[in-house]
Amino acid sequence: MSKYTDDKLESNYKGSALLHLLSYMKPYIGWMALCLVLVLALTGFDLYRPILIGDAIDNFKEERNFDVILEIAVKYGIVLVLGFIFNIVQTWVLQKTGQSIIHTVRLELYAHIQSLSSRYFDLTPVGRLVTRVTNDVEALNEMYSGILVRLFRNIVKIIGLAVVMLLMDWKLALISFVLLPIVAVLTVVFRKIARQTYRLTRTCLTDINTFLSENISGMRIIQIFGREQRKYEEFEDKNRKLYNAYYKEMMVFAVFRPLIYILSIISLVIVLGVGAKEVLAEEIISIGTLYIFSQYIQSFFDPIQELAEQFSTLQSSIASAEKIFTILDEEPLVKEDENPVLLPQIKGKIEFSHVWFAYDDENYVLRDVSFVIEPGQSVAFVGATGAGKSSILNLIGRYYDIQKGNIYIDGVDIRRLSKKQLRSAIGQMQQDVFIFEGNVENNIRLHDQDITMEEVRKAAEYVNASHFIEKLPGGYQEPVSERGSTFSAGERQLLSFARTLAHKPSILVMDEATANIDTETEILIQEALEKLMRGRTTIMVAHRLSTIQHADCIMVMHKGKIREQGTHQELLAQGGIYKKLYELQIHHEVSA
Repeated sequence: MSKYTDDKLESNYKGSALLHLLSYMKPYIGWMALCLVLVLALTGFDLYRPILIGDAIDNFKEERNFDVILEIAVKYGIVLVLGFIFNIVQTWVLQKTGQSIIHTVRLELYAHIQSLSSRYFDLTPVGRLVTRVTNDVEALNEMYSGILVRLFRNIVKIIGLAVVMLLMDWKLALISFVLLPIVAVLTVVFRKIARQTYRLTRTCLTDINTFLSENISGMRIIQIFGREQRKYEEFEDKNRKLYNAYYKEMMVFAVFRPLIYILSIISLVIVLGVGAKEVLAEEIISIGTLYIFSQYIQSFFDPIQELAEQFSTLQSSIASAEKIFTILDEEPLVKEDENPVLLPQIKGKIEFSHVWFAYDDENYVLRDVSFVIEPGQSVAFVGATGAGKSSILNLIGRYYDIQKGNIYIDGVDIRRLSKKQLRSAIGQMQQDVFIFEGNVENNIRLHDQDITMEEVRKAAEYVNASHFIEKLPGGYQEPVSERGSTFSAGERQLLSFARTLAHKPSILVMDEATANIDTETEILIQEALEKLMRGRTTIMVAHRLSTIQHADCIMVMHKGKIREQGTHQELLAQGGIYKKLYELQIHHEVSA
C-alpha cells in the first residue's frame, strides 16, 4: 500500500466505523446499561427540581403552609444528594469502562502493526503510525468515557422537557419552541463546519508528528549539513497550519455557543413576557408554573447546544476511528499458513528453486535464482549495490514473499513453515544496528526470560563484547540511551552480535555486519565467528572481500542473477566478475 493511501481509504469506513466502535463495548454491556439507568434517574431529577421550587412558590403565595415548604425542601435535598451519588457512580463507571476499551484498542492496534509485513513499513512514515497509536486512539477516549452516554442523556432531557412543558401548558410550550427552527439550522451548519475543521486538525497533527519523528531521528545529518534553518522553516510552516486549524476549530465554537445562548435568552424573554401577561391579567397560569417554564426554557437550549458539540466530537472520534481501522484492516502481505508445519528442529538446509522476486510486483530484483546451501555450510554473496544480495537474506527470513519459484528450509516450502519458528531459528546481524532504550542486559536478552544471565554473559564473551561492557560503571545493568547513542558503532555492533548469539540460532545471517568495526575489533569478531559458525548454516553479505575469503562457497550476484559461484581460489582462477572486484579492492587498498 502506498504511504498516501491511508487518507484515501478513510471514506470506506464511514458507514461501519461507529458500529465497529460500538462493538468494543460488548464486554461492558452490563456497566453501560447501569449508566443508562443512572442517566434516566439523573434526567428525572433535573426535571423534578424546578417542579418542587414551583410548587413551593405557589404554596407560599396561596397557603403559606410552612410544613409543606419544609417537606418540599427535604425532597429537594434528597434529590440533590441522590443526584450527587448517581453522578459519582456514573462518572466512575464511564471512566473505568472508557479507559478499559482504550487500553484494548491500543493493544490490538500495536499487535496488528507488529504483524504487518516489512513492505508496509517501507512505505508508511513512522510518525503516522505513532499518531494512530497515540493521538487517534486517545480521541476515542472521550467518546467512550462520556459522549455516547451524554448524547443519550441530552436526547432524553430534551424529550422530557418538551413533554412536561406541553402537559403543563401547551400554548406557552409552543411559544417557547418558536425559535427551534433557527436553532436546528444553526446546529446543522455548525456540525458540517465543525466536522471539516476536526478533519483538518487531525491531518495537520499527523503531518507535524511525521515531520518531528523523521527530523529528530535525523538531527545529526541536519546539523552536519547545516540545514537547521531550512528545517526550522519547514517546521514553522507545518506548525502554522496546525495553529490555523486549531484556531478555526476554536472560532467555530466561539460563534456557535454565543448564538445559541442569545437564542435561549430571547426565548426566555418571550416566555416571561407572555407568561407574565397571563399571570397578571387572567391568572391562567400560576407564578410557580411560570418559574418552572423559565427554568425549563433555560435548560432546554443547553442540551441542544451540547448535542451539536457532542455530535461534532463524535464525528472527530469517528474520523480518528476511520484512520485506526484503515491500519487494522491492512492485511499482512506475508501470511501465516492455516496449518503451519512445525519442524522438530531447523537444521539449516536452504534451497532456492527458480526464485523471482520484486518489491513492487513489477521490477524484479531477483531473476530465476537457484542454489542449495547445506546445513553447517558457510556461503557468502558478493556483488555490486542493487545486485540482490540483501533481498536473498530478507527472503530467507520470509519478511517478503516471492512472486515465482520456491524456497525450501530443510526440504519444506518456506510458506508452509511457522513464521515464529523460522525467524527464531535465524540470527540476523545487520550493518545498521538498532539498540533499544533500557540497559545492556535487556538489549542482549530482549526481555526473553528463557535466556539466563549466564547465557547473556557467555554470548558477550564469545564476541568479545564483555571487554567494553565490564568496563561500564553499571556493567550489564548500564543504562542505554535511545538507539545506543552513547556507544561507538563498533560497540553497538558487538552488542548486536551478543544479542543474536544469545538466542541460539541455527542459521547465522550477516549483512555487512563488520562494515562499521575497526580492524582490531574485526579480528576479535572473526575469531569468535569461526567458533560460532561450526554446526550452523552461515550466510554472509559483504563488500569487503577479505572478510569472506574463508567461506565454503562464494556466490557472485549481478543484476539479480547468480553469475559465478565457488571458493575464493576457484573464482580467482575463473577470471570473471569476482576477480575484477577483488583486483579493484586490492588496487584501492594499495592506493590508500
